[in-house]
Amino acid sequence: MRFSSLSYFEKWFVMGLIIGVVAGLGALAFYFSIRLFEFLFLSHLVQLQLPRPVGEGGSGSYAFEVGRYYLIPVSVMLGNTLSGLIVYTFAPEAEGHGTDAAINAYHNLQGKIRRRVIPVKTIASAITIGSGGSAGREGPTAQIAAGIGSVLADLLRLSPEDRRRAVAVGIGAGIGTIFKTPIGGAILAAEILYKRDLEAEVIYPALVASAVGYSIFGSVVGFEPIFGYYSSPFNPLRLPMYAALGVLAGLLARLYVRTFYAVSSFFKSLKVTDYVKPLLGGAVAGTLSLAFPEVMSTGYGWVQLLMYQSLSSFPTFGLPVVLIVVILPLVKILATSFTIGSGGSGGVFAPGLFIGASLGASVGLAMGFLFPSVVPSIVPFVIVGMISLFGAAGKAPLAVLVMVVEMTGSLQLLPGAMIAVAISYLVSGSDSIYKSQVVNRRESPAHKSEYERPILASIRLSEVPLRNFSLRESDDVDRAREIMKELGVFSVPVVSGSGKFLGSVYLQDIDGRRGSISEFVVRGSPSVRPTSTAEEALEIMSKNRSRWVAVVERGEFKGVVLLEDLLEAYRRELSKVKETRV
Repeated sequence: MRFSSLSYFEKWFVMGLIIGVVAGLGALAFYFSIRLFEFLFLSHLVQLQLPRPVGEGGSGSYAFEVGRYYLIPVSVMLGNTLSGLIVYTFAPEAEGHGTDAAINAYHNLQGKIRRRVIPVKTIASAITIGSGGSAGREGPTAQIAAGIGSVLADLLRLSPEDRRRAVAVGIGAGIGTIFKTPIGGAILAAEILYKRDLEAEVIYPALVASAVGYSIFGSVVGFEPIFGYYSSPFNPLRLPMYAALGVLAGLLARLYVRTFYAVSSFFKSLKVTDYVKPLLGGAVAGTLSLAFPEVMSTGYGWVQLLMYQSLSSFPTFGLPVVLIVVILPLVKILATSFTIGSGGSGGVFAPGLFIGASLGASVGLAMGFLFPSVVPSIVPFVIVGMISLFGAAGKAPLAVLVMVVEMTGSLQLLPGAMIAVAISYLVSGSDSIYKSQVVNRRESPAHKSEYERPILASIRLSEVPLRNFSLRESDDVDRAREIMKELGVFSVPVVSGSGKFLGSVYLQDIDGRRGSISEFVVRGSPSVRPTSTAEEALEIMSKNRSRWVAVVERGEFKGVVLLEDLLEAYRRELSKVKETRV
């Protein structure tokens, strides 16, 4: 039995298993590649150990110590340059943040992703992140897993529709695996493709793939959530505060998106070779990292310290730590924009979480100062900040909500987080960090044929010339046969003396008969209105096996539309459509 002939659930259960396995193995390969380049660039060259989240061996205590502080910008610049060199030499489409390229492949490329993108994206992104570039690992993992899904679909000779579905499942499985958020990853597979819609058919296989990928990845690196487990009683008095945080997160999400693409456009317009652009971007990001080392790499460790309220662990260089926390979201936006927007390779999801966490910490500090009894801790605001910022920036509020809850174990924060992300999503408008997203399924080229209106359905009968032939109820059978012979039809409409449509008389009923046609009229024959479409008229002709259909308005007979007139109107409209497309 051919694989493609299996039923939907059978086929996609198997495909989900396969994509999940390769997503898990791909995430492991990418994860340890990052660790390797962190050792080479940060540990060996710069002699710096960045903090890690508890789910990756970190803790709530950290002391910023660096042996070769002056080499921080050198490391970032060198890593971004090497990443760009690899990408632009072997697979230019692998530049940027990965997830967007996979979304573009789904909508515009029938899910086709070149095989070489997989190793190129793995190595280039690992170098960018491992050298301290401000980027996330979810975007590359999404593109890697999506690429593998595309390759599998080709090997199994699946249809373009199935290839696209495999790409979407790969996106969700890759992100759900690397973040250790299998439920959120499955929802993300369906939500991230659109700004205002879901691809429901990918949820089932994405659930399977994310569960398998998570199991494989967690078996090696551990199953503890990235940021551990946070638990605190729900306090409804904080809901207005979360709403205010949602407004700020929505505004900051717009700033994040617009800054990122402004920097990206600047580098695209720069009159230098593509190989030099990542060097320049890395130089700017590295200089920012010199003053704010918190913006290096994914930033997960610093988010963890915020969740432990270990503000004393942040390097301040003599500035008030509160000021550092307030400034960090803006610096992270700039560092990420120059790292990735210049041609470096890495994701924008993790930086978005860092930006949201820093914003949440700032709001939490302010609310704690104003209402100390209601806000004894900034941690809930850190978590809600992550959700509301990237839920808005990525136009995936539901998936991000679930993912951050899985990453922090903070189920009790759901009501507040739901309010905040709903508001931030509204405030952020149509701005999205994923420019390849479309509004809904109707706007996607992948679903164009499902929503494209047939040409016949766009033609109204009021635009088609009507023929004025009919019989009166008092006419005789000979007159009816004469008209039918003259026009080459087998039936004729019959109207009353006042012009009302009565029905039709058929040749087979009057053949060999004499007298008036009144006793042979088939009353209640189907008709159409002037506002009806050519498609409706053609459907009635097909059912009646006739070349005409009566046009009636409020019972009054207006005329007859012939099949050949419909076809002529169709040809005219078709030529207009072709001219428009040209």
